[in-house]
Amino acid sequence: MNTESNAPSTDTMPVAAVERMVRQLSADMLTEQRSRRRWNIGLRLAWLALVAFIVYSLSQHANGLHTPQPGPHTALVEVRGEIAADTLASADNLTGALRDAFADSNSQAVVLRLNSPGGSPVQAGLVHDEILRLKALHKKKAYAVVEESAASGAYYIAVAADEIYVDKASIVGSIGVLMDGFGFTGTMDKLGVERRLITAGENKGFLDPFSPMSAGQRAYAEQMLAQIHQQFVTVVKQGRGARLKETPETFSGLFWTGQEAVQQGLADHLGSLDYVAREVIKAENVIDYTPQENVAERLAKRFGAAMGGGAVKALRSTPSLY
Repeated sequence: MNTESNAPSTDTMPVAAVERMVRQLSADMLTEQRSRRRWNIGLRLAWLALVAFIVYSLSQHANGLHTPQPGPHTALVEVRGEIAADTLASADNLTGALRDAFADSNSQAVVLRLNSPGGSPVQAGLVHDEILRLKALHKKKAYAVVEESAASGAYYIAVAADEIYVDKASIVGSIGVLMDGFGFTGTMDKLGVERRLITAGENKGFLDPFSPMSAGQRAYAEQMLAQIHQQFVTVVKQGRGARLKETPETFSGLFWTGQEAVQQGLADHLGSLDYVAREVIKAENVIDYTPQENVAERLAKRFGAAMGGGAVKALRSTPSLY
């Protein structure tokens, strides 16, 4: 029986055939290496492009750059959520958007659409004052449109507008100031825990939740809140003028429906954003100038930035317009 293989062996193959085989194998290996190299270069370029895009987006967000919009339009700036230094409704974000909105030569007027329970009196005051400055500088009107709520600090911002429009079921008002926190002294006594707070200055531990509050410290806090409240009252009276139908409850911290707010002069008319753009400003095209949360910020919030935020907020004792 013949057991020899039919495949040619290198012993019997011509030298030229062997050389061709070696060259083919070398060419195949070189092609594969080039393909792998191109793939690696392409992948690196893709990552580089992604990084460049993120850097550009962050710089655009930080610098508040805005491309002028074509054609007459209504400029929109949203005031959403808590008004505080580290939120989308911070003074930095809102004033930057407002400057772009007022400065655009094609914007016929600016609308602030409010869905906010309030927040920091400082942040609200900065936005309020900037609206007044921009209205005078650009000779344009500003309108406030309340959807769900414009309470406390949000209403502080709204009164800078020339007119306030609300839904009949909107929540409006809450013209007051609060300072909240917790006291744990009784709980610590029951647990046998001693608070060791060492200060230089008798009031340095003022509002520490683990130390008792003296009558003098409480009086001081109440006086400070009364001063901030009076600033709020003054801003509302200046903004609303003769339209305001003041009652003993107007500045008590109560809030009202949009329908009642119109009756009391806290707002002017019932109406939505589309209504104001179409019927009042006469520029139905609405362009949103509101700064948007970028990818980096969203990821930062999702991965741990908010962890413990509720506890920190519960322990803080700073004035708030809520």
